[in-house]
Amino acid sequence: MNVEEFRIYCLSKKGVTEEFPFDEHTLVFKVMGKMFALVPLERLPSQANLKCDPEKAIELREAYDGVVIPGYHMSKKHWNTIYLDNLPSKFVVDQIEHSYELVVQGLTKKLKEELKSL
Repeated sequence: MNVEEFRIYCLSKKGVTEEFPFDEHTLVFKVMGKMFALVPLERLPSQANLKCDPEKAIELREAYDGVVIPGYHMSKKHWNTIYLDNLPSKFVVDQIEHSYELVVQGLTKKLKEELKSL
């Protein structure tokens, strides 16, 4: 999956916005204002940081050694960096879904209701 395909998929999710809050090279995707994915646009090979359940994060790092690593410049416990070019698109989509759902679960009741109404 390339960066543009990643971007299109993220934006297809309900309540998602994209922005550049850190610099002009790091694209951030948020659901209801909460970050669930980051893509450093100038980094090669292409990669993304995605939120992940801590136990699952460890399992994925072991199963996909070298292409799923602890989150670069993120909490190593809760974020993974994945190399987009080296993984099947289905795997990347599954990780986007997992990250999105983790963030949605952590939203306030008010924000969850607002998301449902979109």
